[in-house]
Amino acid sequence: MDSSSLTSQIEASPGISFWQALKFWFKLGFISFGGPAGQIAIMHEELVVRRRWLSEKRFLHALNYCMVLPGPEAQQLATYIGWLMHKTRGGIAAGALFVLPSLFMLIGLSWLYIAFGHVTWVAGLFYGIKPAVTAIVVQAAHRIGSRALKNNFLMAIAAASFVAIFALKVPFPLIVLAAAVLGFVGGRWWPTCFNAGGGHAGTQASQGPALIDDHTPTPQHATFTWQRLLKVLLAGAALWALPMVFLVVQQGWDHTLTQMSWFFTKAALLTFGGAYAVLPYVYQGAVEQFGWVTATQMMDGLALGETTPGPLIMVVAFVGFVGGYVKAVLGPDSLFLAGALAATLVTWFTFLPSFVFILAGGPFVESTHNDLKFTAPLTAITAAVVGVILNLALFFGYHTLWPQGFAGSLDMASALIAMGAAIALFKYKRNVMHVIGVCGALGISLQYALN
Repeated sequence: MDSSSLTSQIEASPGISFWQALKFWFKLGFISFGGPAGQIAIMHEELVVRRRWLSEKRFLHALNYCMVLPGPEAQQLATYIGWLMHKTRGGIAAGALFVLPSLFMLIGLSWLYIAFGHVTWVAGLFYGIKPAVTAIVVQAAHRIGSRALKNNFLMAIAAASFVAIFALKVPFPLIVLAAAVLGFVGGRWWPTCFNAGGGHAGTQASQGPALIDDHTPTPQHATFTWQRLLKVLLAGAALWALPMVFLVVQQGWDHTLTQMSWFFTKAALLTFGGAYAVLPYVYQGAVEQFGWVTATQMMDGLALGETTPGPLIMVVAFVGFVGGYVKAVLGPDSLFLAGALAATLVTWFTFLPSFVFILAGGPFVESTHNDLKFTAPLTAITAAVVGVILNLALFFGYHTLWPQGFAGSLDMASALIAMGAAIALFKYKRNVMHVIGVCGALGISLQYALN
């Protein structure tokens, strides 16, 4: 079948209405567990294999662009596909519904945590989950490292980034910048060292024509024009500036809500390599610089993020809620509202850039099929991210296994739980949710046994 007849067949087939797609994006927001790899696998199975809304080639083309961007790639992929199918409103609906269920869940769970964290079963739950999170972060370092570190040059970058953040306390943004510069220069002098490649989804044989197939013409709304690009950039700038200016005028630059909004705007532009990569930067700001959360609360927040659907970077909602609650940004009589407002604000400023990236860059990507490749700077950044995640694993392990510091004794129960979680993840390939559930139950049992 030639491309013209195939195109006619696709155009003649019944399309998917906006409301049909909306039902799927709503469902996806509640079942998107398993981190970015799991979320992308769900979308691939549902959209490419089962529903045939778009072809394998178009799916991977969109995914490659999302992997180049800073930000949560699975949420950006949903935004891209929603935009490609149903214009701007489709992209906004898909991206927002990917995030909103986990935002509401985390606001509720964060309130339970901060208000009732002293209750025995709650304390036990987090006692069991934290060692599991340590094992999960180690697994993340291994998973990303096995994919990214394809040669000694990239391994050296990972090792250097680990030394920089662990021993020299270099801020995460400087590590990202240095890696990008090294990749830019090295990609021209030693291109073979940065030919890492990789991807999340494997190729798969075609299972018949898709609504958006390999040769389906780019829809009118997805064609690139400078006018459309300017409109998106201006709208994105306005949506960022209006709440930021309001906060500065009403509360001042040094107010907690203003600083949270500015800090998480910067964090949104640094999430190369996924949420685990930016967590050290969030830790440096939220724990050490501003004191919005403690180190223990940061680990508990990551545990909550692992147990809810949506992007793992949604841990920022927990940080925002606890910070707003503890700092009583709306006064002592409105603690829950303060936490909910702060969580909503940091979510807005964290995810707004992702929508702008997709709506502004999507038309260009649609005009460059088969031309988009991973850049050398991205490859270098991904290698550096491995060292940063390894440092994060050591940080979590230290605070979990030696809660009183090395001067205190090793917490044997936590060590055994962490070891069991690692075995379940690495050897038996168990689902993250199953591991967290079992470890949480063990923690509750131990807490009641000791009390």
